[in-house]
Amino acid sequence: MAEAKKAAEAAKEEKKVEEAPVEAPKTEETPETEAPKEEKFAKSGKKSKKHIEEVKAEEERQARKADKAKADAEAEKKPKGAAPKVRPLIERRGKKYQEIAKLVDKKKTYTLKDAIELATKTNPAKFDATVEAHVRLGVDPRQADQNIRTTIVLPNGNGKTVRVAVFAPLDEAKKAQAAGADIAEDDAFLKRLEKGEIDFDVLISTPQFMPKLGKYARTLGPKGLMPNPKAGTVTTDVEKAVKEAKTGKVEYRVDKQSIIHIGLGKVSFGTDKLLENANAFFDSLKSQRPASLKGQYVKSIYIATTQGPSISVENLYN
Repeated sequence: MAEAKKAAEAAKEEKKVEEAPVEAPKTEETPETEAPKEEKFAKSGKKSKKHIEEVKAEEERQARKADKAKADAEAEKKPKGAAPKVRPLIERRGKKYQEIAKLVDKKKTYTLKDAIELATKTNPAKFDATVEAHVRLGVDPRQADQNIRTTIVLPNGNGKTVRVAVFAPLDEAKKAQAAGADIAEDDAFLKRLEKGEIDFDVLISTPQFMPKLGKYARTLGPKGLMPNPKAGTVTTDVEKAVKEAKTGKVEYRVDKQSIIHIGLGKVSFGTDKLLENANAFFDSLKSQRPASLKGQYVKSIYIATTQGPSISVENLYN
């Protein structure tokens, strides 16, 4: 009985071993890495992806700002060097200009005649320079009645070769050509403009032909070549306009800084001819004084050559 009991217990133990789960053998292989968990964001609010990115960007910006402020504070603590030495404007000019400039007394105002005579002597250029007048006015160019613009025929011309073009009917164009116009055509002139051929200094047109030039206003306007009644380049008497343009008719107008610039002639003209042209200009300028102007009309006058020093002129044109 005892042996049978032991045999039964042994059979039970064997059955337990068979029913136990078999463990997989351990190997030295690297276990598979787990996939990173995706960060979940809210659709809106403080936990949204957009909000988190904005917060990070703001933190980075504040950090950069703090670094810059720190760097600026450290830079201020460092001792500053000596201020750079800036040479006077006259010392930065050429030697020839410096010698000529000594002839002009900057503290003195000259008469118009003396200023013109001195300007012809202080011409540093090797070419026949233009003697210019620069007049600062007390007008406001933004006001229509104070926007001074007119023409004048200088008695001795301005010394420039003026190329005149006339856009007019064929019979008027022939008269203009006889008067000395370099280009005088009717509708054929528009073909020149379409090709971009602008080989003239003054353009004169008749009133009935002006609408045809409207298409080319953006080309002619910036160059100052668009015909204008105030400049006398829109007229029915093209023959007279051509002669005036050829003999020294010039236009002057006030710029945005209330200054008028005009060439009075060449240095080779001599003092007398230049003075005659200057007097004609100032007489014309005086007649253009606006009725609405209550203050000073002419504030300052300077005479100079193209590359020469400026000469202050007595103001007798108030």
